[in-house]
Amino acid sequence: MSRTTPLWLATPTRFAALKRNRARIGLVILAVLLLATLTALAIPTPPGLDAVSGGERHQTDLMLYEAIVAGVKGGGNYYAVAADALRAGAYPLRPFLTFRLPGLATILAALPLWVPPLLQFLLAFTVAATWMLRLRPSLPRTLPMLAGGILLAGSMLAFVQPGLVAFHEIWAGLLVALSLGMRKPGRWIEPVAIALAAMLIRETAALYAILMLAFAWLEGERREAIGWGVALAAFGAALGVHAYAVAGVTGPLDAMSPGWAGLQGFGLFVKSLTLATALQLIPLWAGALVVGLALFGWAAWDDPLGLRMIAILSAYAAVIGIFARLDTFYWGLMVAPVLLLGLVFVPDAIRDLVTQSLDRKRITVTHVTR
Repeated sequence: MSRTTPLWLATPTRFAALKRNRARIGLVILAVLLLATLTALAIPTPPGLDAVSGGERHQTDLMLYEAIVAGVKGGGNYYAVAADALRAGAYPLRPFLTFRLPGLATILAALPLWVPPLLQFLLAFTVAATWMLRLRPSLPRTLPMLAGGILLAGSMLAFVQPGLVAFHEIWAGLLVALSLGMRKPGRWIEPVAIALAAMLIRETAALYAILMLAFAWLEGERREAIGWGVALAAFGAALGVHAYAVAGVTGPLDAMSPGWAGLQGFGLFVKSLTLATALQLIPLWAGALVVGLALFGWAAWDDPLGLRMIAILSAYAAVIGIFARLDTFYWGLMVAPVLLLGLVFVPDAIRDLVTQSLDRKRITVTHVTR
């Protein structure tokens, strides 16, 4: 088994330890993954996309959130304002999950108009700085670090747009990325607190917390696992209070949600990530393949953080593929902030996988009988 000098990384990828047959299976899996990303071509353009990409706007979720913030800023009760806005936009009001938790709208309404975009930019900058510092030991050379910075900027395209400041996934996605980037063995209190803030903005961040709890438990980090459990319990209590408040402003005649069994498959996950990043600037087929390579790169990074990242991406891919509808494509924003950073691991990953797949058994002569 050969161990070659890394191209960009400080250490070889996890594929460098594979035996020949497993490396060949890995190449087949990579090919299947890239082909699977092309199913994004069969996904129709999500409705309301123009509100995210800067075109002429019509009634969208973003406009709904902006109307709610404006109503709360005008002195209205959050739940009464949200119920009126949902009815006015012909949105469903049942079950209670059709109402976002009140935290973000309340905070945005309490701040001067110029403050939220500034906070959004500062949070995005903090996420970028945290991840660049976290990757520095793995990328000891200047060129890979420069490439990482460019890729990170491409991942952040949507997250620095002031026009999306009322979008819950923007804040929650950044907080999830910050929590994950800060987490290290023995340092979990701040990541747990940040993840709780993300959950109180967008409920789907709970999936991230559940996965982090599972990793902590499997790695024997019992105190950390308890911390994640406490955060999830606090979120559950807040969700219960939220459900009670929603019940006070809705009735049996209010519209019911059509459900979340979208069953759009892996293609919607891939397309959602191309729309959430700079990949929206290139043809969809090319962007889809880049998403596949980024996933491959994260899987290759021989670091506990890389394993967590690919597990989180896989879990959200499953949730989006099964439950998301076309009009909820923006769920991909939850994992988009650092997605493209996975590409920095691809050169070494492909080289290691190809090298190991071509590796031949060597016979070493240790004794000669005359």
